[in-house]
Amino acid sequence: MITRTRFGPASFYRRALSLAIPVMLQLLLQNLVSLIDNFMVAGLGNIKMSGVNVANQLIFVLFVALMTLMSAGGIFMSQFNGTKNAEGMQQAFRFKLFTSLTLVGIAGVLVLFIPEHLLGILVNTNRERDPIIAEGRSYISLIVWTFVPLAISHSIGSSLREIGRVKPPLVITVAATLVNTFFNWVLIYGNLGAPRMEVKGAAIATIIARSVEMIIFLVYIRQAKPLFFVQLRRLFAVNFSLFVRILSKSGFIFLSEMTWVMTETIMTAVYNGRGGSEIISGMAAGWAIANLFFLVFNGIHTSIGVIVGGTLGRNDLDTAQTEARWLKTGSFFLGATVATLQALSIMLIPIVFGNLTEDARAVTRHMILVIACYMPVWTYLNAQFANARAGGDAIMGVWVDVTVNLFLFLPALFLLAALTDLGPITIFAIIKTTDIVKVLIASWQLRTGRWIRNLTHEHEPEAIA
Repeated sequence: MITRTRFGPASFYRRALSLAIPVMLQLLLQNLVSLIDNFMVAGLGNIKMSGVNVANQLIFVLFVALMTLMSAGGIFMSQFNGTKNAEGMQQAFRFKLFTSLTLVGIAGVLVLFIPEHLLGILVNTNRERDPIIAEGRSYISLIVWTFVPLAISHSIGSSLREIGRVKPPLVITVAATLVNTFFNWVLIYGNLGAPRMEVKGAAIATIIARSVEMIIFLVYIRQAKPLFFVQLRRLFAVNFSLFVRILSKSGFIFLSEMTWVMTETIMTAVYNGRGGSEIISGMAAGWAIANLFFLVFNGIHTSIGVIVGGTLGRNDLDTAQTEARWLKTGSFFLGATVATLQALSIMLIPIVFGNLTEDARAVTRHMILVIACYMPVWTYLNAQFANARAGGDAIMGVWVDVTVNLFLFLPALFLLAALTDLGPITIFAIIKTTDIVKVLIASWQLRTGRWIRNLTHEHEPEAIA
């Protein structure tokens, strides 16, 4: 019988937090690296920081695309883990690995051959366009060599989290974080006798850190042999029917996520054209701090994927509905708590970004406060998406993201940009009210019950051996 209460017992939330907190700590460390990167690069001035930020906006598009593939494979990884179906888990891992390597290969070719065109789209009509693009090209021409290690590490790390092994990725990230921070300090400013490489030094430090991270992940799964571990000689033993099934799910998720990331990218390009380097560097600093708090989204997705996905995989559908409701409520209150901490984080701005101009710091301060206001809405929305995807309902994202982004978000963005003189932060605050519409549509979709499915029945061990 389905329990209709909105809140679960404390023991349930302790279990959810035991899964979410290590993931959140891992991402906190990763985002602290980003904050440290921004802090060190900020010391080089607005132009250089703007160049690195524009390059990172392109990498963000790739990162979201990678996470989409991880999410599609993760739906099946979590449910097969619920029944301890090792072969199914291995097929899900193969899907992640092969599709992500294909994706980064395509992205790498684009970045190597047409970097100025890609960066120019984001810089838009910024009055300091040319020097910003030059710095961005210098950075991204090196950072492209992190793409393959990034794909391999995320394939392994996300799979470990989806089977409940959340601590090893945390430890490995700590190691990579320390490596990245050390080489940033050495190479950006030329410490310990190294040449002062500035923006290029930041990129080389990231290459070293990503390579170390990948090697440690590979060594770990070779020793620990989790159920999804595949020996090299069997790496290409792909079950094509299951691969296509996962790919069909990823298609809808990919459409949803890429619609979102492209609208965010268009929004950024519009903002970048409404001023000089103070807009780009100020918003980059704001996102660097905000990302320290966005880690809750991955914690929510991991805990819901493991708990609700595992319950669905065991075919306990009523319990899965109850757990989903409890986790949505908990996510909203978690978002409210994080929002309070985020608002207080504006005190970090003079400390971390004191080398930026006052105009840039003002942009950062206002950006953080607006984002904090939306955090409870975003955590609840993420919980809605995670519950739907735990049961394989990828179409909900199309209903929510594609419709709202194309028919509300973008028209509102273009109208405000064309017809008003509002600054980028004010425009951002206004158009993000469309996320409330997303919550309402997602609630309607979840009530249909389409997401309450056990995906493992069609792929029992004997069917995929």
